[in-house]
Amino acid sequence: MSIQKGKEVVRIEAEAIRALIDRIDDRFQKAVDILLNCKGRIIITGMGKSGIIGRKIVSTLNSTGMSSIFLHPAEGVHGDLGVVLKDDVVICISKSGNTEEILRLIPVFKRQGCAVITMTGNPDSALGKQSNVILDISVKEEACPYDLVPTASSTAALVMGDALALALFQERGLSVEDYAMLHPAGDIGKRFFLRVDEIMRTEEDIAKVNTDTPITQTILEISSKRLGATCVMDNNKKLVGIVTDGDLRRLMEKSHDIWSLKAKDIMCRYPKCIRLGVLAEEALRTMEEFSVNQLIVVDKEENPVGMVHIHDLLKAGLA
Repeated sequence: MSIQKGKEVVRIEAEAIRALIDRIDDRFQKAVDILLNCKGRIIITGMGKSGIIGRKIVSTLNSTGMSSIFLHPAEGVHGDLGVVLKDDVVICISKSGNTEEILRLIPVFKRQGCAVITMTGNPDSALGKQSNVILDISVKEEACPYDLVPTASSTAALVMGDALALALFQERGLSVEDYAMLHPAGDIGKRFFLRVDEIMRTEEDIAKVNTDTPITQTILEISSKRLGATCVMDNNKKLVGIVTDGDLRRLMEKSHDIWSLKAKDIMCRYPKCIRLGVLAEEALRTMEEFSVNQLIVVDKEENPVGMVHIHDLLKAGLA
């Protein structure tokens, strides 16, 4: 019984969303144009479930660079209307279009010269008649068995809000980097802003040996810096190779007579490097591509200035 009801709810709400497709028309474009030309902020208001949906739409708009705030209608008539300025655009969300608390705000919006966009299930309502643009979010039925509890209508309002936000995002020509600028924390921020400079080991934390360094000292240097590798430098202090834990293990598997060798005898002459300033995510991709656990970070002159290990990327939450 519960499974059947669950499927029915999903079907009803899915149909409510599909019905919106034909309503993305000239009125929708007009609403987008008004919002694009907004010189102030987008004020969204709604009571009850509509208010909760409004807060989510505010969050989506803010995350895409459209400055927005939520105004609770009941609080609005008790002083919060002070947040509304003449250059703002107001989006009202009301299933009935006759929400008393919102209707009491309309004269103030009008006096301020604010354009009013209404998302409602009743375009012929009092609120609809006082709006610059009406976005029809009516539904055939609610998922509630008594057709009372806002369910499909709330979903329709949410999806219409998403449609507006993403249309604005596209019209404004924003890039992935623009979006990431508004999300400096979390996975998005790490992907587009965290650079190897911020997580790499530097100076005394980098293992370095000379080409003529005996293998015993090379092993000790690798162990002491705990990066699983050491840079190999020539007499002019130029990077010429790398010795890793893996190189040593493979060498021991082939021969036990290794103690007379020097760093130059066992090093890899073409170490995997990455430039200073490169995104940490690119460092991760390079490690994955070449199946290595560390990269030498070099400056413009190809001098080693740091080393980044896979564990550093793990700690940063990238891997």
